[in-house]
Amino acid sequence: MTVVNCIELWFILVLCVRIVTGGVLDVIFEWKELDFAYPNSRLRQEAVESQSFIPSNNVPVGLEVWKNKLFITVPRWKRGVPASLAYVYLNQTGRSSPELIPYPNWEAHDLDSVITPRFQHANRNKTCIVSPFRIRADSCDRLWVLDTGKTDILDSQEQVGPNQLLVYNLTNDKLIRRYEIPKTFTRNESVFANIAVDVKSGSCEDTFAYMADLGASSMVVYSWGTNASWRITHRYFHNDPKAGTYQVAGVNFEWTDGLFGLALSAENSSDKYRTLFFHPFSSFSEFAVSTRLLQNESLWTDPKRSNMSNHEFKWLGERESNTQSSASFLDERTGILLYTQVTRNSVGCWNSALEYTPVTQGQVAVNNITMVFPNDIKVDINRNLWLLTDRMPLFMYKSLNHSDVNFRILSAPVDRAVAGTVCARSSGVLPTPLGFILISVISSLSKMQ
Repeated sequence: MTVVNCIELWFILVLCVRIVTGGVLDVIFEWKELDFAYPNSRLRQEAVESQSFIPSNNVPVGLEVWKNKLFITVPRWKRGVPASLAYVYLNQTGRSSPELIPYPNWEAHDLDSVITPRFQHANRNKTCIVSPFRIRADSCDRLWVLDTGKTDILDSQEQVGPNQLLVYNLTNDKLIRRYEIPKTFTRNESVFANIAVDVKSGSCEDTFAYMADLGASSMVVYSWGTNASWRITHRYFHNDPKAGTYQVAGVNFEWTDGLFGLALSAENSSDKYRTLFFHPFSSFSEFAVSTRLLQNESLWTDPKRSNMSNHEFKWLGERESNTQSSASFLDERTGILLYTQVTRNSVGCWNSALEYTPVTQGQVAVNNITMVFPNDIKVDINRNLWLLTDRMPLFMYKSLNHSDVNFRILSAPVDRAVAGTVCARSSGVLPTPLGFILISVISSLSKMQ
């Protein structure tokens, strides 16, 4: 086959990928500004007057769904965030911009009660949720809250509390485990921004949490069974310099964020371990590693063995440029990885049965109004895709227009969302005519190698 024919095939394939787009995501909730469900209007007014609540300083970052509750994190980027973890009910009707209800209660967010005026450090005898970015509900009805312990993140960035893992029983909202990440595992630049929770089939006690430190480009693995953790480093956790330039909603900026996106596959039928798919934020690449390695504590704590398994971390491939991704989640039934594309205001997808190349990436949805900066993505137990968008770069580097809608929660069933994309491939067959074109072109390209 000639070079010209090869180029022609390539452009046909790229054209097909751009044409094949998935279903539209439905807007479930939207806010111009976040508001909170204070016990009464007087207390809300007092909070506004004392500036313990500054509406314009509250921006949502992470989400999770459990039964009829949608959880939202609101990190303390600036002063005036009254509660950094809250929820709304999904079954409420007629309220497109509901007030956020602090979780598990108001008291858990009262920083004044845990920070002493004289020493300005947290009272470790009392649990306080300071500033989580990501949360995860598991199959055992537990909510895992990864707390950075930071306030005024965009200003003085005070470490008022420890980097900690808080686990709640969702059936009664009681704290059942609090674990402080050892100081030896943290660095000055540490930001524990994402978490994946791995529950072994049929055993809630056999659970591991993988916690991504995007600032120090490392991972901390926590064992529920032993109540212990260990730190892992690898060159694949670091940012890619060529992926550090961003442009979102007319805002240009540079980020060097490392390990961020974490997504777990279903358990492997042979060894019962999962695959962790991961990527740094400032990167166009995707990587993978078996959780068998991550769960082997001695492999990472014994200096003689620390480099023995580096080769088992796999580079899967690279996407197109300008596809930096903040978060990803894998639908276990189909093996489809769904991920945000923050500079494209879109959600991408990849079927893990395919090679990881630019032409095997699909586009689930894109919208330059409702999906500006898709920040977090999840798939719930009923296989519904959930997306949080928040215009974060405008908040950080310019200003939000509070007469406009700034924050949205969108959703759609996974099957509807990926329908018609290259990701919907099943048993070698795509369910659309364009799918057959894609298979033919991929086959032709493979034969030329």
